[in-house]
Amino acid sequence: MSATPHSLTGAVDPARDPAAGLFRLDAPLRRIETDGVRRRLPSGPAATLGARVADFFADHAEGPALLVGALPFDPSHDDALFQPAQVCAPASAPVPTVIGLGGRAIEVPPAADYADAVARCIERLDADTAPGAEALRKVVLARSLRVDAPVAIDPRALAARLGADRSVTTYVTPVPATTGGAAGWLVGATPELLVSRRGRAIVSHPLAGSARRLADPDADRRAAEALMESVKDHDEHRHVVDAIVEALAPLCDELDAPPRPSLHATATMWHLGTRITGTLKEPAVSAAALAGLLHPTPAVCGTPRTRALEMIRALEPVDRGFYAGAVGWADDRGDGDWYVSIRCAHVQGRTMRLFAGAGIVSGSQPALEVDETAAKFRALLDALGIDEARAA
Repeated sequence: MSATPHSLTGAVDPARDPAAGLFRLDAPLRRIETDGVRRRLPSGPAATLGARVADFFADHAEGPALLVGALPFDPSHDDALFQPAQVCAPASAPVPTVIGLGGRAIEVPPAADYADAVARCIERLDADTAPGAEALRKVVLARSLRVDAPVAIDPRALAARLGADRSVTTYVTPVPATTGGAAGWLVGATPELLVSRRGRAIVSHPLAGSARRLADPDADRRAAEALMESVKDHDEHRHVVDAIVEALAPLCDELDAPPRPSLHATATMWHLGTRITGTLKEPAVSAAALAGLLHPTPAVCGTPRTRALEMIRALEPVDRGFYAGAVGWADDRGDGDWYVSIRCAHVQGRTMRLFAGAGIVSGSQPALEVDETAAKFRALLDALGIDEARAA
């Protein structure tokens, strides 16, 4: 991509009606750009996604054989998918120059409150007496920043700026507005593949266990080596891999998950990652059904899922909405790609809500989890030209 001066604000109308149907996904597996909405998928919870998608394509033969959009974090909440009016040829967007917005990033809640929530979570993990598989083993706690810009933010320009890091998948998709007024958008740059399906071949590439990238090459290398040797991070990662393998194994003739994770790097973070591959027994199992089955994984929720969800609802003061959900596409053949919607922001007019989370296990340290989430905010803050966040 060429570096072309292009403001993050005002270049297009970012307050356009979400019915206009802009969807953009720039991923290694497939690049998609759509415009307009032909029909909306009847919304529902994650557990019914596969059936709803199959029914949609059975009932609607006309128009693009494609559904695009996003799933919310909470699997019981309604998703936001639609059939586009047209699929466009993906264009190479210019990378906007970083222009300071003149806005502020405010911690909501303050980082100190997040540290307290992490400490309470650790206490409950350590005190849990539930037997065996019912024991609470991991909870992912998130915090948020609010950015108030002087003018409306262009979601496409923000995604283009995030896409300067070619190790991530960038996305823009309309989502329901949290309040009245301007349209709502989910904009982000995720390194994590929830699930991909082509025919009977499936891939999932979960990430869990993270460390901040450092400017000094020697220090950065040591940070990566320390992550690879971290018992706590390997424990956190194993919970995710085990849950995905357990969910996929009954559906597959073959399933391969390496016994040890590898390093996955973005511009700002090191991650532990495991590439899981498999072959489905039945070609009728669609990518949408797999996404509904796997989401939310322990990488963004915890384990066991139901108990982790309860802890998140009790300890997080800000509803996640579509953060830590999934964004992607599904077609009438059952193929599709679904990415975990992390490193993202809910954009609405002049206001953005940024989110970042960290996996909490026994042995976690609140101060380190605050540092990890601060590092995960950096990609978006850098794209916005904001140096640091501050307490309200």
